[in-house]
Amino acid sequence: MVSPEDLFYLKQFVKQHPGNQMGWYLLGKQYLLAGKEGKANYCFLQAGEVYDAFEHESHPLSENHLQMLREWGSRQKKKRLVRRTAALAALLLLVAVLVPANGAMNNNKDLEPPPVAQDYSLPLGIVLVPQKELNPIGIAWNRLVAAGNEAPPFTIAARLEADKGWRKWIGNTRLLMSVEKDNGNGKLNVTMFDRLACSCEPSDTAEATARYMDWREQQETHWTLASAIYQYKKKYKKWPEWLNDLIQPYPNNVIAGEREGMQAMFPLVLKKLKSVRPDQSGGASGQTDDEGSQPAAEKDNESKPSTNTIVGSNGILDQEWSRPLTIVVDKSTHRLAVVQGDIIVRSYQVGLGGEETPEGSFYISEKVKNPNGREDGDFGSRGMTLSNTLYAIHGTDEPSSLGKDDSLGCVRMGKADVEELYDMVPLGTVVHIKNGTLPTEQQIPAERFRLEPRQNETNPAKVYKWLT
Repeated sequence: MVSPEDLFYLKQFVKQHPGNQMGWYLLGKQYLLAGKEGKANYCFLQAGEVYDAFEHESHPLSENHLQMLREWGSRQKKKRLVRRTAALAALLLLVAVLVPANGAMNNNKDLEPPPVAQDYSLPLGIVLVPQKELNPIGIAWNRLVAAGNEAPPFTIAARLEADKGWRKWIGNTRLLMSVEKDNGNGKLNVTMFDRLACSCEPSDTAEATARYMDWREQQETHWTLASAIYQYKKKYKKWPEWLNDLIQPYPNNVIAGEREGMQAMFPLVLKKLKSVRPDQSGGASGQTDDEGSQPAAEKDNESKPSTNTIVGSNGILDQEWSRPLTIVVDKSTHRLAVVQGDIIVRSYQVGLGGEETPEGSFYISEKVKNPNGREDGDFGSRGMTLSNTLYAIHGTDEPSSLGKDDSLGCVRMGKADVEELYDMVPLGTVVHIKNGTLPTEQQIPAERFRLEPRQNETNPAKVYKWLT
C-alpha cells in the first residue's frame, strides 16, 4: 500500500537532492505502487545504477532504506547550514566594508531571489472538438495548420462528452486521432482512433489514452496556477515574481499550497499571461469587480457557453487558455461546478437555503482552514467567504442536508468536495449563483486535486458567523 507520508517525503527529498540516485529509485517504487507507471519510469531513469542493483530484490522499498535516506538527508542539511552560515558571515563583512556610513540598503520583500525562468513545456498538444462539429477531423487539422511551428511534436484530437450545452472534463471522452511530427523528414504520422470519424479500421488507443490522462492532470495544475496568477495581479495590481508570492499565510493565501510541476510551470505561464492582450486575458468575460458585479460582456453571454474548439498544452493551441476558473452554483439542481469556458471541470452536490440563498455574482474574498478552530464544526474543515458578506461556501457537520434547502443562505459541501474546491480555485475566484444552469450529474475524479500546504491558513482570532 502507498504511504502518503513516504511519497511526500521522497518527493521533497529528490527536489533537494536531485543527484541522489537512491532517492529517485525509492520515489519510483512508490509511484509504481500508486499505479503511476509513467512517473515511475521517469524516476527509474534518474536512479541509474541504483535501479539496476536493486530491481531484483524482493523488498526494495524497506524501512531501512528510507531511514538511511532520511539520515543522509539530515547530514546534508547540517553541511549546507554550515556552508550557508559561513557564506552569510562573509557577505555581511563585505557589506560592512562597501556600504558608506550614510548610505541605506534597499529592503527586498523576499529573502530569496525569484528562481531562474525555465522553459517548461509539455511535448503534447490537445485539440478538443465540440460535439456539434460535423467534420471533427477537418477542424482538428485546421487548428494544427494554424498553430504552425508552435504545434507540439505530438498532438491528440479528442471530443469531450456534452450535456446541456456544457462539455464534461470528466466523462466519456472520445479520442479521434493523433499526429506526430517526424523530425527527420518533416512528415506527419497520423493515427486514427475513431471509426465514425474516419470510416476506417481504428488503431488501438491504449498509449494515446495514457498520454491524454497524464496531460489532463497537468492541465488542471495549469488552470489553477494561471487563475492564481491572474487573481494575484487583480488583487495587488502587479505580477507575482515567483510561486511563493501566491502561497502566503492567511489572509493572503491566494492558493493553498504547491503541486508537482507548479514550480517548473510558473515562469512560462507568467510569461504567457503577461503577453495576452486585455481582450483575451479572461478579464473581459470571466471576472467581476470588487463588489461582485458582472461586466456587460458577461451579462450579454452568461447563458451561452463558449464554443472553444481547443484547450491545448500550456496554451500553445488554446485560443482562450488564460481564462481563469470560475464557480457556478445552480439552485434548481443543487450543484456547484468549477468551470473553464464551457467545460465543467468539477461538479458537486451542495446544500442551499432556497430563497435565502441570493442569486447573482460574487467573488471569494477570504479562504480559511478549520473555521472557528475545528474541522468538524458547523462550517467543516474549509470556508470561503463570498464578497465580504455573511454568505460563504463551506463544509458542514450535517451531510444529510446536501441536496436540500436547509441552510440559512450559505452553500454547504461535503468534506472531500469542499477541500478539493478550496485547493483548486484561488482567492478572488468569481462565483455565479443562478437557477437552471447545470446538468444534474456530478463530476468527481477517482483521485482528488490536492495542493501540498506550505503556510498557516487558519484564523483563530475570528469567530465566524456565516449564515450556515
